[in-house]
Amino acid sequence: MRGQVTVVVLAAVALSACAVDGAGRAAHGASPQPVAVRSFPPAPSVPSGPLDADASAALDEIVAGFSTFVPVDTIHAVGASDDARVLWPLSDVLRFGQGRPEGTAVLEVAEALTGVRVDPEARGTWTTLTDHLLNWDLPAPPGYATFKERLYTQLEPAWAEFFADDDAEVDWRLVGFGGVLADTRPLGAPGPCERSCIPALDDPAVTSAEGGDWYADDELVFAVRVGGESRAYPQHIMATHELVNDTVGDVRLGIAYCTLCGAAQAYVLDDVPGTERPLVLRTSGLLHRSNKVMFDLGTRSMIDTFTGRAVAGPLRRAGVVLQPVTVVTATWGEWRTAHPGTTIVAEDGGIGRTYDRDPLGDRDVDGPVFPVGQIDARLPAQRLVVGVKAPDGTSVAFDAAAARAALQMGREVSAAGVRLDSDGGGLVAAASDGTPLVANEAYWFAWSQFHPGTRLWSPGG
Repeated sequence: MRGQVTVVVLAAVALSACAVDGAGRAAHGASPQPVAVRSFPPAPSVPSGPLDADASAALDEIVAGFSTFVPVDTIHAVGASDDARVLWPLSDVLRFGQGRPEGTAVLEVAEALTGVRVDPEARGTWTTLTDHLLNWDLPAPPGYATFKERLYTQLEPAWAEFFADDDAEVDWRLVGFGGVLADTRPLGAPGPCERSCIPALDDPAVTSAEGGDWYADDELVFAVRVGGESRAYPQHIMATHELVNDTVGDVRLGIAYCTLCGAAQAYVLDDVPGTERPLVLRTSGLLHRSNKVMFDLGTRSMIDTFTGRAVAGPLRRAGVVLQPVTVVTATWGEWRTAHPGTTIVAEDGGIGRTYDRDPLGDRDVDGPVFPVGQIDARLPAQRLVVGVKAPDGTSVAFDAAAARAALQMGREVSAAGVRLDSDGGGLVAAASDGTPLVANEAYWFAWSQFHPGTRLWSPGG
């Protein structure tokens, strides 16, 4: 008789936010971490064509009973196909079965198919295995998206609308569960989610710079300037909500903070093709190579947070790429000194909430906690860089701490037709002719994975 393991599918603790204090120190010149080059063995060979019929039947059996029972012997039956492509659906099983017998069975299959042994008692077994699959660019088996949809929508039915777009510009191998469910609350909902989610903050209350004396001068803000108006968003409030829908300078904005990638980004939500009203952005609970995935509440379209491109749903069909706006990362003291007319989000966000000043502690000190695959070794994974697209389309990154230091010494910081300048202690970009360019900070692993081959400014010239 096959052993059966009860599987309780629950939303994990919110892991889609990263260490606030660590990000702050890195942004302002902390000692650089050493470059860690991760070594991966050669990829296993895989066949082409359909999966073995017995393996397909076993996967069907696993997903059909996933919310109640997973037959461990059936996981081994999938591995008996001797087809390493099955590791993609099995890695999804592992995502929810780490530290359980079914997770151990997946790791045993992985070792048999690839020779890679992952200690089932270790922290982050899913991340370790999936990092190997990503680094190998291992093909997924036919029907993988359907398997993933059947598995994931048992946990969050709202994700079904992303999978329903047959032409979605999504590589489902790169998408994983971030530990929380989708935020489907209506615009303006002030309370927390009824289920586990990261609640966006809509139209927060703000105060003048003088009224912002509750926030310490050395704490970080993410600041935007639109239509002659400036607004600062305290980092710890952004780490709690990760998304803000707001109006600045009569322009509707969505400000997203992917704490896992250290990136605060802003997009214009007005006059979006295919919509009659401004978008309302929400956190989906999914991640794309450790980058948060957001969606529009009205159209239920999936949007790549890092690029602003709609990748599934009606907005994808309309070819929507959201217009980005520069986000300046600076200390509150420097920003309000440079921009005395700025406003800042109120201490309670306008919703009566008390915010922890360090809500996530040092969770990410050992590197990315979600799968990212191989990391460009030119910089440490979590070194903050300022990323910019040059007028000719060239992607260029500047080590943020080194750029600040060079500017403070009166040196020019420029590369690939892009020049950086200081604004309120933060960094902004312009073309060589002075035309402003959109810029924002992000961890190196995130910028380089979305812009492979990016130019990297060297402090030495």
